[in-house]
Amino acid sequence: MKDVTILPFNGKTPKIHNSAFIAPGCKIIGDVEIGPESSVWYNCVIRADVNFIRIGARSNIQDGTTIHCDSASPATPNGHPTIIGDDVLVGHMVMLHGAKLEDRAFVGLSTTVMDGCVIEGDAMLAAGATLTPNKRIPSGQLWAGSPAKYMRDLPEPAIAGMRMGVAHYVENAKAHKAAIEAADS
Repeated sequence: MKDVTILPFNGKTPKIHNSAFIAPGCKIIGDVEIGPESSVWYNCVIRADVNFIRIGARSNIQDGTTIHCDSASPATPNGHPTIIGDDVLVGHMVMLHGAKLEDRAFVGLSTTVMDGCVIEGDAMLAAGATLTPNKRIPSGQLWAGSPAKYMRDLPEPAIAGMRMGVAHYVENAKAHKAAIEAADS
């Protein structure tokens, strides 16, 4: 992976499935696992130096996103790892910190998701929103604003569109990987 930084930290080396796409400019540090057909786009930082980060299958982490986790404290003895399930869409320039995105969650452009938050499957956090600590977005709901609040239930076509977005990113990642390999040869 040319122009990608993969850095072991505290005895933990990132584990990246061989079918995943990691774009140039990415920095992946510490106790990170990235699953099959997932994609991490240009100039993302995934830093698991104080807890762990897991990214499931077919999830995409779009350009400029930063993912970190939270260390243990008296209030949270296990801290807050960041866990991203399968088929998750994470928009450009997102900040994820110690949160859980369940399978098929959607996080819009330039959002912030803070410690202890959970976004359930088929739920969406709208572009520009901030989900403050320990909030949960239930399945099928759209939340927006800063701080984010419930806006409405998502109609079935919107949920279907999110699923189509996952398939698009899997194919687009393959095309980018091929383009980079061709340019390097």
